[in-house]
Amino acid sequence: MNDNVYLKFNQRMFWTSTLFVLIIWIVYWFEITYGYNFNKYGILPRELGGLKGILFSPFIHSSTSHLFNNSIPLFVLSLSLLYFYKSVAARVLIFGVLFSGLITWLIARESYHIGASGVVYLLFSFIFFSGIFKNHFRLIALSLITIFLYGSMIWFVFPTEDRISWEGHLSGFMVGLVLAYLYRKKGIIKEEYQFSKTDFDLLFDENGNLIEKKEDKEDDRITISDE
Repeated sequence: MNDNVYLKFNQRMFWTSTLFVLIIWIVYWFEITYGYNFNKYGILPRELGGLKGILFSPFIHSSTSHLFNNSIPLFVLSLSLLYFYKSVAARVLIFGVLFSGLITWLIARESYHIGASGVVYLLFSFIFFSGIFKNHFRLIALSLITIFLYGSMIWFVFPTEDRISWEGHLSGFMVGLVLAYLYRKKGIIKEEYQFSKTDFDLLFDENGNLIEKKEDKEDDRITISDE
């Protein structure tokens, strides 16, 4: 697919990313304003009722710093996904949230796991590995920018602090990697250039030796006599 045709920015991309971030801020504002605690709607591993957190947990945050730390990368990475990977963006978000949430539910500690961090790691992983798998110069550049901006996040897929859901980070990271591989042939892909042969092209024999142009061969049969 032609890059210039595929890579067209529209306002819907910007507002979609903005809306996602705005919703998590509204939810947090509602909690602190009216004294609610939505933590019980997070992912509670291996409890049947805890499955609802797969859908609700990305919108719930424990503190202003937790919310702020997720907001900027969530906006930047989701906008990058919508712009560079628009043909698979919806599937990446839907399947990514479901499967990363399910893995968290299966492997995590017995505690409520909340926050959009899993989605951030999903997007980070997908965007980074997609550029590598596709081997397209623009997407590789995006991968390098992503690792430059958010590469330090990789340390938080390992147990560091008890209050941090590293299991959610790890789940998002793994699912992003898998989706990047599965969708490596969707959207922008590296073009393989093929050269066609015409009467005016340079031709090569089976040994790779250059054969003269056809018109040059015809010129060899012309005899010019002196006047």
